[in-house]
Amino acid sequence: MILTVTPNPSLDRTYEIPSLDRGAVLRAEGDRVDPGGKGVNVSRAVAAAGVRTTAVLPLGGAPGALLAELLGAQGVDVTAVPICGQTRSNISVAEPDGTLTKVNAPGPELSEAESGLLLDTIRTCSAEASWIACCGSLPRGLPPRWYAELVTRAHEAGARIALDTSGPALLAALPARPDVIKPNAAELAEAVGRPLATLGDVAKAAEELRSLGAGAVLASLGGDGQLLVAAEGAYYGTAPVTAVRSDVGAGDASLAGFLIAGGTGPAALACALAHGAAAVQLPGSAMPAPADLRPDRVRVTQDLPLDLPLSEPAAV
Repeated sequence: MILTVTPNPSLDRTYEIPSLDRGAVLRAEGDRVDPGGKGVNVSRAVAAAGVRTTAVLPLGGAPGALLAELLGAQGVDVTAVPICGQTRSNISVAEPDGTLTKVNAPGPELSEAESGLLLDTIRTCSAEASWIACCGSLPRGLPPRWYAELVTRAHEAGARIALDTSGPALLAALPARPDVIKPNAAELAEAVGRPLATLGDVAKAAEELRSLGAGAVLASLGGDGQLLVAAEGAYYGTAPVTAVRSDVGAGDASLAGFLIAGGTGPAALACALAHGAAAVQLPGSAMPAPADLRPDRVRVTQDLPLDLPLSEPAAV
């Protein structure tokens, strides 16, 4: 079973429009409402693959109730931690060329008591988990070291931790030694404090984060593929995409694929790439089912093209 933790979940509404014109009345050609939040998406992708998953979520108000209902309909077991505030709602506007404009709400503020209850609930639920995926930004009320505390408690319970966050929360968690972290290029550049222009730059930055405590680094590089740097070696992989429809949740689907395949080595990287490539070709934040995957198109190598320039260099 894969357990996910999303401290700041959301309801995500996506509108598909012909073009985004400021000040105009825009008529959507399609819309959908999905459960949102990085860990939520990981659980959705795991469930779509037919693997058991539980999502631990702080939920409040009508949006929280709807989020839990939508997740249950997708085969995700939900363990809700009740909070006084209302679960946030986010809006995404998708254009035909793949451009996505997002408006993310800040979300509720958690009290000290709610924070403690969330940590206690995670520990209780972790007994059967092969992996715990801790994902997303921290809501107001939780300090940057909150993820570090979660990682420490989970390790004491014997669980492996995959952490997907950024900024101060990521740096504060590294000394607790998460088993794998999943930054994108921009988050990796922010963590090491310098721009990244080539795959070699990414590899060096990943090794620096490993020296600070990360067991492995799974770096998402958008259209340039993914790089896995771990104790057993480094692997680079790509997966072709016919057309990008929406990249919402694609990185989360990728992490789900990585964990489903065991969370280590080139086979897990290949599964991550297949899930990520499938996700970007689906609408909104839809998660890929096995029929959507094209593992035959994935290429993974240990011969890293270190001089390969990134299509979108990551600035600090």
